[in-house]
Amino acid sequence: MKKISNFICKYHKIILAIGLLLLIPSLIGMKQTRINYDILVYLPEDIETIKGENILAEDFNMGAFSTIILENMEQKEIVELENKIRELNNVEKVLGITELVGNGVPIEMLPKDITEKIYREGTTVILATFADGISSDTTMETVQTIREIADDRCKVGGMSSVVLDTRDLSNSEIVIYVLIAVTLCLLILEIALDSYIVPILLLVNIGIAILYNMGTNIFLGQISYITKAISAVLQLGVTTDFAIFLYHSYKTEKEKNSNNNKAMSEAICKTFTSVAGSSLTTIAGFLALCSMNLTLGKDIGIVMAKGVFLGVITVITILPAMILSFDTLIEKTRHKEILPKFSRTKNFIIRKYKIIILIFIIILPIAFYGYKKTDVYYNLDKSLPDTLDSIGANTKLQEEFDMVSLEVLLVDKNVDEYKIKEMLKQIEDLDGIEWVMSYSKMSETMPVEVLPKEISSIFMSDKYQMIMINSKYEIATDELNEQVEKINNIIKQYDKNAILAGEGPLMKDLVEISDHDFNSVNTVSIAIIFIIMIIVLKSISLPIVLMLVIEFAIFINLGIPYYTDTILPFIASIVIGTIQLGATIDYAILITTAYIANRKSGKDKKQATDEALESSISSILVSGLCFFGATFGVGAYSEIEMIGSLCTLMSRGAIISMVSVIAILPALLMIFDKVICKTTIDLRKEN
Repeated sequence: MKKISNFICKYHKIILAIGLLLLIPSLIGMKQTRINYDILVYLPEDIETIKGENILAEDFNMGAFSTIILENMEQKEIVELENKIRELNNVEKVLGITELVGNGVPIEMLPKDITEKIYREGTTVILATFADGISSDTTMETVQTIREIADDRCKVGGMSSVVLDTRDLSNSEIVIYVLIAVTLCLLILEIALDSYIVPILLLVNIGIAILYNMGTNIFLGQISYITKAISAVLQLGVTTDFAIFLYHSYKTEKEKNSNNNKAMSEAICKTFTSVAGSSLTTIAGFLALCSMNLTLGKDIGIVMAKGVFLGVITVITILPAMILSFDTLIEKTRHKEILPKFSRTKNFIIRKYKIIILIFIIILPIAFYGYKKTDVYYNLDKSLPDTLDSIGANTKLQEEFDMVSLEVLLVDKNVDEYKIKEMLKQIEDLDGIEWVMSYSKMSETMPVEVLPKEISSIFMSDKYQMIMINSKYEIATDELNEQVEKINNIIKQYDKNAILAGEGPLMKDLVEISDHDFNSVNTVSIAIIFIIMIIVLKSISLPIVLMLVIEFAIFINLGIPYYTDTILPFIASIVIGTIQLGATIDYAILITTAYIANRKSGKDKKQATDEALESSISSILVSGLCFFGATFGVGAYSEIEMIGSLCTLMSRGAIISMVSVIAILPALLMIFDKVICKTTIDLRKEN
C-alpha cells in the first residue's frame, strides 16, 4: 500500500485529471441506464402470475392495458377518439360500446348487462390494450400520447398510467433530493471541520464517487426508481466519514512531516487500513439485500455496495489529489472548530452507566413489541399523491364503475362450454365479485353473429380463452388475497393449468414473497456482519454486544410507527433494518477498537472505555449527523411515500443508532468487561 500511496501523491495532478475525465463516460452511462418504475417487475420469473402475464403478452398481444374514462362525450366523439387511439403504434385493440354493438345503436337500447359495466350517467369506459409491457418505455409514451390527444373529459387509469406518473414525479424531485442532502451535509461539515474549503472538497469527492456509481449502473441494464432516488443520498450519508478520516489523518501527519506528499502518503495508508474494515461491514449489509426473492433487493444491494466500494477508492485516490492541489487554499481558509468536545456528555455516560443499562432494559421489550407490530401496506397507489392523474382516474373507476381490482383468468380454449359456465357461476357467487366478462357471457347477451371480430380476438387465442373478473376488494388486502385463493381453487377444478393473472394476484404474490424476505434478509445481514466482526475484532462476545446495540436502535426505529399509528410501505420494512445495520455498525466498531487498544495497553475498564468514548464521540456525531442530513430533507420533501418513508426511517435510524452507540455501548463494555477480556484473542493474554 505504501508504494501505491507514494504513487498517488507523486502524480496527484495527473490522477485528479484522470478522475475528472472519467466523469464523461460516467455521465454517458448514467444517461443510458434505463430506470424502471414498476416494482412488480421484480417478482420472480417462475411464479404462476408472471407466467400468466407472459401468456397475455405472447398469445393475446396484451402486454398491458389501460381503462380510459370518457365523460359527457357524444358517440361520434367517442368513435373519433377511439380511432385516434387505435392508430397509435403500440395500441393493439380498443374496445368500447361502439365496438360491442356498432355506433348506430342508441345507448338506451343496449342490454343492461353491458351498460352497467361500461356506461353510467353520461360516463363510459373503453379498454385499450398495448403490445408492450406495463412499464415499458413505449407503453408509457403511448399513455402520455393518449392524454395529449384527449381533452379534460378523458382520464386514463390502470397500472401503466400510475407508472408514468411515478416516473414524472420522481424525475421532477430527484435534483431537489440531492440539493437538500448536499446543503445539509455541507452545513454540518462546516461546523465540524476547521476549514471552509475542506467540506466543499469532501462533498465534491463524494459527488464524483456517486457519478461513477450511477454511470457504472449501465452494466446492470436497468435500476429501479427507488434505487435511483435513494442511492445518491445514501452513498453521501455512509461514505462521508471515510473522507473525514483521511482529512484528519492528513492533518495529524502534517504535524510530523514538513513534506505534504509524505504526510498524505502516510494518511492514505492509515485511512485504507481503517476504512477497509469498516466499509466491509457496510458493503456486506447492502449485499445481504441480494438474498431477497423480490429482486428489488438485489437492485438496491448491488448499487449501494458498489457505491461504498467506489467511495473508498475515490477517498484514497481523488480526495488526496484534491487536498494536495488545494492545500494552500485550505490553510488560508482555516477557522476554529465550532463542534464542541462533549466532555460533559462523556463524563455523564461513564458515571451513570448503570442507570443507562437499566433504561436500556426497560425500553428494549417495548421497542421490540412495536417492531413486531408495525403495519405495512402493499398497495402501490397509496404511496403516491391523490393529485396525480392516474390516481384520480383509478379512484373514479372505483367510485362509478366499482372497478377496484381487475383480474385476468386464462383457461384452455378446449375446455367444454358448459364447464366454463359452471366455473364462472361459482366465481360470480363469491363475495366481492362485481362482474365477470368473457366471450361466452357476451354471446349469452347478444347473438354471436352480431359480436365484432375484435371482441373474439381480445378474449380468444389459439390456446387460451381470457376471462376478466372485477372485484370490489382493494389491492393487497386480506379480503382480496383470500378471494384470489378461492378463485384459484375453483379454476383448478376445471383446468389444472388455468392461471389467474392481473394486479390483484400479482400483489398477493408480492405480499407472500415480502413476508418471507423480511425475515430472511435480516437473518442473512446479521449472520454476515456477525462473522465479519468476529474476524475483525477477534472476539466472540464483542460482536454480540455490538449487534445488540444496533438491533436495539433498529427496534426503536421500526417500532415508532406502531406507537404513532403509522403504516409503512412494505419495502421500507424489509430493507431498512439491513441498511441501518450495515451503515451504522461502524459507529460501534470505532469505539470498540479504541476500547480494545486501551485495554491492551493496561488501562482498567473504566479508563479504557472513557478514553475510547472521548476519542470517538466527535467522529460518531459528525458521521451520524451527515447520514441524518443526507436523508432527512428528502424524507420531508418527497411526495412519493415509498421514497419519503425510506429516507425518514434512515435519517431517524442514523440518530437513534448514534445515540445508542454513544450512550449504551460504553455501559455494556464496562458491564461485560470480564467476559469480553476472556473471549477476545488480543485481550486474553493481557488480562
